[in-house]
Order: sequence, then structure tokens, then C-alpha cells
Amino acid sequence: MPRATIPAHGRPADEILSELQLRKEGDARYREGRTWSLIYYAGDAHHHLMARAHDTYLAENALSPMAFQSLRRFEAEVVQMSAALLHGPDSTVGTMTSGGTESLILTVKTWRDRARRRRPWVRRPEIVLPASAHPAFDKAGHLLDVRLRRVPLLPDGRADVAAMARRVGRNTVLLVGSAPQYPHGTVDPIPELGALALRKGVPLHVDACFGGFILPWLERLGVAMPAWDFRVPGVRSISADLHKYGYAAKGASTLLFRDMSDMRDQFFVQTDWMGGIYASPGLAGTRPGGPIAAAWAALHAMGEDGYLAKAAQAWEVAQRLRAGIGGIGGIGGIGGIEGLRVLGRPESTIVTWAAAEGGPDVYAVADQLQARGWAVDRQQGPPSVHCSSNAVNLPVVDQYIEDLAQAVAHVRAHPELSRQGEAAMYGTMAKVPLDGLVKREVGKLMEGIYGGDGTVPTTSAPLPPMAERALDLFDRARKRLGRA
Repeated sequence: MPRATIPAHGRPADEILSELQLRKEGDARYREGRTWSLIYYAGDAHHHLMARAHDTYLAENALSPMAFQSLRRFEAEVVQMSAALLHGPDSTVGTMTSGGTESLILTVKTWRDRARRRRPWVRRPEIVLPASAHPAFDKAGHLLDVRLRRVPLLPDGRADVAAMARRVGRNTVLLVGSAPQYPHGTVDPIPELGALALRKGVPLHVDACFGGFILPWLERLGVAMPAWDFRVPGVRSISADLHKYGYAAKGASTLLFRDMSDMRDQFFVQTDWMGGIYASPGLAGTRPGGPIAAAWAALHAMGEDGYLAKAAQAWEVAQRLRAGIGGIGGIGGIGGIEGLRVLGRPESTIVTWAAAEGGPDVYAVADQLQARGWAVDRQQGPPSVHCSSNAVNLPVVDQYIEDLAQAVAHVRAHPELSRQGEAAMYGTMAKVPLDGLVKREVGKLMEGIYGGDGTVPTTSAPLPPMAERALDLFDRARKRLGRA
């Protein structure tokens, strides 16, 4: 394909818009409920409102709150509404960010810098967090030179507080818990983590990027879960994404602190640049006004009754998935699918399923679901499939369970499928013992996607040769050790 260039003459608007629609035809079908992540869709009317609210502030730049005071007021009101939802005290402050990753990077930056001010002897700052915490913390550690000490989980998928306590040392600047953690949908024991934080004199951050705008409504609907927000005394900061269950336009997240004494280290200020004084609350300089305005509009348009209704529907989807897949007893029980099990605890709208002992190859089953038109999120450790339940999935959840049952039966009848397509790719990568090798192969895949013409490699691509070679060597060594 020839390199794209700017056309010599501008094209008609109708022609451009038609091509945009044409190119979308092969994308995931989120309006039909066929996606289980990435998109949080509240219907066409709400979608169109988000587009109009966003476009009203398409050109505005929140970098300068003095120039665009209306955006600063929108942001302040979004923060206040979010803080009230999460039981923040009157002193709660915060900002909006471009998404969960920026919120978590800023979290690490803030607490690192605070430790530098108050504990200058800390030369190698560390964060203690459970193994399930989001990889954005790893990105933050890489960018900010902060060491992460990840701790294995309890058997039920929650953070192991006792194990985390043993990792806290003189260089620890932050503890982390999730509400919920993304892989299994389990809410970490935040009250216990908060008590640990107070005992050790270390702040606790709750990553509620996924759950911040769904767990409060589930709690009001009677779903049992531990306290996890600012009601827990040791919690000093919380991140919560509006563009997930807040149904705002992408990208909109919030980062909240108990008070300004905690938040002030988030800011970056440069006073001696010849272009003038530069001050920024987040990572970005230019801050698009559209997501801020749309987030404000989403909160007002949905209201408490709207959020409760959407949460009830999403919870019904999750419960039907749990019953349809795991059944009574949880592992292919009454009404369930033989050979599958549901991971985690029923505390959120995340449902993750994996193979029971002797069950089918999960990645091969995922391939079959994908062939039936479902977008599939594959996970590892153990091999599993993640489903973020949403109201839009309600009309098709029974079809998903039926297709899943058929996919399991097909893979059981055709075990060779585990060596084909993405099943082979994921299965091989999961078994390679050398993490650096896997990272290089994934890096090559990224190079292929972002270094070419934008065409994404097909799922039928051959296995990465280095990964296949490493697996072969690993199997030979294991056999030799077995004979010895």
C-alpha cells in the first residue's frame, strides 16, 4: 500500500464523513452488545448528547483556567460530584485527567514527590501493591524511577494484607489497593489495607478507575462489598474513570485527594522559562475541553436514577453470566457449562471465566467465540476470558452463554484447535519461561502495527519464531530433567 499523503486539494465534507463510516464497519460491534470491555455505551440518545457536549468545547483548551473559566467550573463541579459519590470529606480536592493511566501515573508522581519533601533520605522510593494491580503502575514506576514490590494474591483473588505488610520498609512511599481489580473483578480488602497504611504511616491509594462509578450504585442496590472509598480512614487518594460507568466521552478520569496538603505535589510549576510562567496540574500541557464538558453533561444527564438503572442492568448481566457459566456450585454446576469455572468474588460487574480441571483450552474457546462475532479479552495466569458486563449486553447475554457452550463443545471435539490461530499464540507465550523474550516478541508486534500502514496483523499469523524456539528448548530441558 502506498504511503498516505495530504491531498493536494481538500475533499468535500460529505465524502469524508462517508469514508469515516465505511472504515468503521469492520470494528467491534459495541452497539449490539458484542463487546465486553473498552466501550461503555448508554444508548444512542446519550451518545449523541456526549457528541454535542464535546463539540461545544472542541477548540477550547483547559491549560489556561483564566482564559476558559467555564471549563474550570465544569472540572470543579465534576470533582465535587465525584467526591460526594465516594464519600470524600468537604476538604476533598482533585482534577480530571485523560484516563486511568494518567491518573495512576500522577498518583505515583504525587506521593513520590511528597516523600522526597518530607523524607529526603528516601533515595529509592518503593510502592507495595498486589499482583493484580493495573500495569499503569508499572509504567509509572518505569517513567518515575520508582520500584514496585508486587505481592501474590490470596486464593480468592484479593490482596494479601499480611504479605503486603511484610514488604513495607523505610523506602515505601505508597500502598495500593483496587476496587475492583481488573483481572477477576474482586474488591481488595481496603479497610484492612487502610489500617495497615495508618499503622505504617504510609498513604493508601485506591485504584477505582473501573469501579468508581459503578460500585457505589451496586452498593445502593444491596450488593454486599467491603467499604473501599474515603469512608476508610487510611485512604488518601482515589482514581475513578468517568469514561467507563460514568458514561462520559473518552478520555475522562478523576484523581481525588483528601485535602490540598496531599494534592499539592501533583502540580508542575516552572517560573523561569522565557515564554512565561508555566503551570500544569497533570501530564498534558494542552488539555482538551471536550471531555471535561462532556463528563459534566454525562453526570447531569444520567442523574442518580439513571445510574442506578444502568447499574441494575449491568449487575443482572453479570449474575446471568455467573449462573450460566459457573452454575450452582461455580464449576459447571446446575445450569452451568461443564469444564468451565468463574474466577473471583461476585462483588462487581466483572465476570472472568477459566477452564476447570480437565476443561477445554480457554484460548481455543476464545477463538471460537471470536469467529461467532464476539470481541474477546484473553487473560493469563491462569488462562481466562474477561467480561466487563454492561447494560448494553443484557439483550444478548443469553446468546453469549449459548455460543460459549457451543464453542466449548466444539473445542472438546477438535483438540487440535489449541495449536491454531490466537490459541497457539497465547498458549505459546504463556508457557515461555523467559519474560524478556516474550517482551521482545510483543515489541515486534507493536512495531509491525505502528510502523506500517495501520493494518493490524491477522489472528492467523504464524507463531513468533523466537517464542516457538524458546518453548521447544524449554520442553527438551524439562524432558531431560525428567529422565534424570
